[in-house]
Amino acid sequence: MRQGRVTRTRRAGIGTLIYFATTFALCVYFTFAAVQGDFGLFRRVELAAETKALGAERDRLNEDIARIENLTRRLSDDYLDLDLLDQQAREVLGLLRADEIVIR
Repeated sequence: MRQGRVTRTRRAGIGTLIYFATTFALCVYFTFAAVQGDFGLFRRVELAAETKALGAERDRLNEDIARIENLTRRLSDDYLDLDLLDQQAREVLGLLRADEIVIR
């Protein structure tokens, strides 16, 4: 009779050990997934930083578009900026006035 109790106690001890080991393994797995997974904390921080960088790039590109639209409007048929036209002719075409001297 005594031997039956010892065996039952060992089985209960092993069962408890397996239960806690499984519970610990699941806790470790879910903690790792919460931090490192596709929807984890690190991915969330990475996406927030990427969103901020893309927002800054979008703002910079919008400024470039506004500048180019302004230059285009200033060189249009409706409104002609002679100073801008002169500047563009000098930079793009390399034109000079007859009374100017070039020093390189």
